[in-house]
Amino acid sequence: MKDELQIAMADLDEERTLMLVEERVKAGYSSVEIIESCRRGVEVVGEKYSDSHYYLSDLIMSEEILKGVMRILEPYIPTNPSVKGLSIVMGTIEGDIHDLGKNIIIYLLRSSGYQVHDLGVDVTPERFIQAVNETKASILGISVLLSFCIGSIKKVVDLLVDAGLRDKVKVVVGGYPVNQEVKEFTGADFYANDVTEAMRIYREILEIKEDSV
Repeated sequence: MKDELQIAMADLDEERTLMLVEERVKAGYSSVEIIESCRRGVEVVGEKYSDSHYYLSDLIMSEEILKGVMRILEPYIPTNPSVKGLSIVMGTIEGDIHDLGKNIIIYLLRSSGYQVHDLGVDVTPERFIQAVNETKASILGISVLLSFCIGSIKKVVDLLVDAGLRDKVKVVVGGYPVNQEVKEFTGADFYANDVTEAMRIYREILEIKEDSV
């Protein structure tokens, strides 16, 4: 069965995308389900860009449409102020400047009441460690799209060990190229390839952390 929202997003049809989002909100779809459809559509845009069927302006257009989707969904995402004490550090690893997936996760987590420190893109392993130290974060989320940057994620985990912080923070790696092999190589605790799985992991970790407070 074709996902009309994913297709509209992939076709950069802004009017239809926003209309379908409104329809799905009224039909009772969750924000995560809607955003995941849009994310898959953006992934198609990225593939078309790589194949030279789309241009840089099309990539920018996809991000603008996604921002419009977020504006529609924001009032429907419940907040939970009781969990704001839990801190999360997130960033895209050094050498990589892709952040669309990271930004979606950050948006959802913040909308759920969690405190997320966004380090941005091209973040050095040392900066990740500094941020964990400063924020006393419970989770470190590292985003990656470029396979050759995976070695730097391993360096982050190694530095956490050296700093005596490894047992205090859960490391979640997210992005298109990550899998079980990458998880084992880097020493991360979890990995996710899509928004739905990533949110399941973050919520599972955070629920455990909340219960232990």
